[in-house]
Amino acid sequence: MNLSTQKRLASDVLKVGKNKVYFDQSRLDDIKEALTKEDIRKLVKDKVIQKKPKVGSSKSRFRKRLIQKRKGRRQGEGSKKGKQGARLSRKRKWMLLVRSQRNLINDLRDKKIIDNKSYRQLYKKVKGGFFRSRRHIKLYLGEQK
Repeated sequence: MNLSTQKRLASDVLKVGKNKVYFDQSRLDDIKEALTKEDIRKLVKDKVIQKKPKVGSSKSRFRKRLIQKRKGRRQGEGSKKGKQGARLSRKRKWMLLVRSQRNLINDLRDKKIIDNKSYRQLYKKVKGGFFRSRRHIKLYLGEQK
């Protein structure tokens, strides 16, 4: 039974593509007799011919993944795109390093572990990029004392 003409007419009436038209399998004889758009409209009204529902993609997997990312997961080597500088710029990295080192030497001065003179020296070394980390500063102070 060839219903391609009816399918074409139905897609025009329903304003959807041919693949989105659904025919009731028990009423195929009625559909076959429908030759005009008016006949098709009657069948649509009787729910013999229907639009298939729009198919969307579920967001549940995305949401699950997002929760994992917020926990800090899924950040391995295979997930990284772009250079290291694209993820954390050189300037930002430098700012974080220098601020943490300056906070450390400020605390040391406030606790009277170092005097103002050595504080100034350390401050200049921090500014010049002498220390790799806070730990490096502590090692340096251990060697000096």
